[in-house]
Order: sequence, then C-alpha cells, then structure tokens
Amino acid sequence: MIAVIIVTYNSEDIIRNCLDSLARSEGEALRVVICDNASTDATVQVVRDWSAERRVDFDEIYAPATGQPTADFTLLRSPRNLGFAGGVNRGLEFLLRDAQCDLFWLLNPDCEIETTTASAFRRRAHTSGAFSLMGSRILYCDAPGLIQSDGGRVGRWTGICRNLNQGGDPRFAIRPDARDIDFISGASVVASRDFIEAVGLMREDYFLYYEEVEWAARRGDLPLLLCNEALVHHQGGTAIGSGSITRRASPLALYFNYRNRMRYLAQVNPIALPVSCLASLARILKLAVHRAWPEAWAALLGMFQLPPPSWVRAVLSEDAAEYAFGRRLSSTTAPR
Repeated sequence: MIAVIIVTYNSEDIIRNCLDSLARSEGEALRVVICDNASTDATVQVVRDWSAERRVDFDEIYAPATGQPTADFTLLRSPRNLGFAGGVNRGLEFLLRDAQCDLFWLLNPDCEIETTTASAFRRRAHTSGAFSLMGSRILYCDAPGLIQSDGGRVGRWTGICRNLNQGGDPRFAIRPDARDIDFISGASVVASRDFIEAVGLMREDYFLYYEEVEWAARRGDLPLLLCNEALVHHQGGTAIGSGSITRRASPLALYFNYRNRMRYLAQVNPIALPVSCLASLARILKLAVHRAWPEAWAALLGMFQLPPPSWVRAVLSEDAAEYAFGRRLSSTTAPR
C-alpha cells in the first residue's frame, strides 16, 4: 500500500482537486493523510465537506496522533504551522505504524495526478530493488504541457538547485538518467520504508525549501529512481509564492531559499560557502537591477542568516514565525 502525505496551509482553493485525483487513482491501494498546518482559511472544512460528498472512509484527529491509521483518508490537524518538513514528519510518524505501507508519497496540495500514476510507482518500486527516493516527470498546470521537473541537480560549489528540463516540451525533452540527479522535487516524491528507517525523517530546521535536497543527500548507497510512466501536474507557489518560468518568487520564498541554501552547504560542503555567497550576491544584484527591491532585500537577509524583513515575518502567525525564524541549524541536531 502507498501512503500519501499532503501538507496543507490555507489550501482551500486547491485541495479538493488534489483529493479528487487521488480518489480516481486506479490499480494501487492508497492511504492518504492530509496534515494541516493550522490553516486560517476554510481548508479543514473543505476537506470535511469533500469526504462527506465522496462518502469516503474518513477520520479526523489532532497531532500528535496516537494509534495506527485505519481510514483511507485522514485529516491530521496540527495546533500550529510546523513548516513543510514538520507537517511531513507528523504524517510519516503516523503512517509508519501501518506495516502495510511500504512506500510514502509526499504530494503537494496543488498537485493533481493521473489515474495510473500510483500504480506506475508501484511497478517501478517492485522491479527496482532497494531505493531511497523516487520521482516522476512533473508538468506545470499554469504553463500547460511544459515540464517543471525531471529531477534536480545541486551546484556543488554554489548550492543552487536546478530542475532538469524545466520549461521544456515533454515531446522532445530527453529524460535524465536517475544516476545523474541529486534530488527529487518535494512537490511529488516517493520514499521507501528502507530509506526512512535508515536515515530518519526530514530535518525541520529549514521550515521551507531544501528539505528534500538535504534528505536525498543522506541516502548513502540507496539509489534515486525515476518512474517514466508516472505523471504529476503541479501549480506551484500557491501558498508561499514559489517562482516558476512565468513569475518571480515572492520575498517570503526568496528569504527561505537563500537562507537555507547556506545552511545546506554549511552541512554538506562548508568549504563552498564563499563561492556560494558570490553566486547568490550576483543573483540578488540582478533582482535589484530589475527594481525588485523587496525580493532582493529579503534574499540578502536570508543569505546572511539575519532576521527577515517585517513584511516577510508578518506572513506567518506569531508562533509559526518564532518556529520558522528562531531556529538555527545545528550539526548536532539529529533528524526527528
């Protein structure tokens, strides 16, 4: 059985389509947990209404969850916004208790899947042997037909992440070999039980961005996989304003991206930090040249690990902001 973890935060306008696509899935049993990060909109009610209309096997519980999951769809409600990794980890802790679940699929709430995607993941896992993380081609919803990601690479000396074939035409783009990628987009990534039990859960220090990159870096000898038969459609940036080929990232997204790039490199390749600073400064200067002053300022503060601008901090609730901005990455902090 594939366990699906969806982290929501103010996702009332997108979560229904995601759940509809999962409910239409064929050929593989799914156990879905929606981990809500204390949404302030109607997300929780939308999920309740959807479950009632669909008449699915549904349960609603509060984190930290106890016992073993039994419903096909569970709404797991957090008392505060724990960030992406925090939400994922609460879902994983809950679902790992179910011995029937051997694959754990992290899926963004603004994603929709094909009816055959889950079964394609199952077939690929069945024929591959032991692996760490598995991904598929992800297509943009707001640039119909164009590729968002075929897996990703990380610059060894810059820490800058690049989605392979981003913006490409899927009819012509050559799929990469999984041995040539460094990570799989957190918008849709399948983790094996073997991998989770070997390396632990996601680090929560980052709050947003680079969690899946750092997770993949811990994989050791367990290979990454790509499933060519699976397909996921992703809107992207619906909650926090991630950038895409058609829009610039928000100050919030840029702050976390630049901050966590340095934190990631400090952990995996600290001698690269001076080079990464120069590369990041060049990108920040480009934002300034285009008069994207809020974006440039937020990125600069994030790069130097300084507190965010007031307008960035104000995006999050007081307790979430303390959790997101008051935490420092420590090499002695073990994954939860």
